[in-house]
Amino acid sequence: MELKLLNAQGEAASNVAAADTVFGRDYNEALIHQIVVAYQANARSGNRKQKDREEVHHTTKKPWRQKGTGRARAGMSSSPLWRGGGRIFPNSPDENFTHKVNKKMYRAGLCSILSQLAREERLVVIDDLVIDAPKTKLLSQKLTGMGLDSVLIIAENIEENLLLASRNLPNVLVVEPRQADPMSLVFYKKTLVTKAALAKIEEMLA
Repeated sequence: MELKLLNAQGEAASNVAAADTVFGRDYNEALIHQIVVAYQANARSGNRKQKDREEVHHTTKKPWRQKGTGRARAGMSSSPLWRGGGRIFPNSPDENFTHKVNKKMYRAGLCSILSQLAREERLVVIDDLVIDAPKTKLLSQKLTGMGLDSVLIIAENIEENLLLASRNLPNVLVVEPRQADPMSLVFYKKTLVTKAALAKIEEMLA
């Protein structure tokens, strides 16, 4: 498997060899969907709290007599059928949203995503990405010159200038290889990988 190696102008200068075990996998849509959903679910925090009919502050007095009024029977105003009553199945902070994904499945899913990005030419390689100063304008100009607007940058050792310059760009994310998650790989239009990070990804997933 060969990936495009870009120069500073964003042009394909040459190709770089990549492992077929990582970048040559078949597209497994069901597996990718499963790990993306699991990643989003595991990021949820159970911080919602609703009250049931026992916890709402209402009197337990019967609103009206059982018969003779022509209205429906009612026992107390905390009924879930009433406005302001308790919820039938309230949300609780103890609710667990986590999905279990085996390591083998997770790695296979990442390889499938990377392989599809490579086939769609959404994954490109660069020798290195260096910014002279921690200025957002410098990084923005560099990425614009390379024809990249929405990009996930994967670098092995993130320099402070690159990290600081990318923080104010809403469509740019800089991560290390171990931080590359399936959601980010799917979300951004392009993925820019340095050669050192490419070797690290192959070492992690091969």
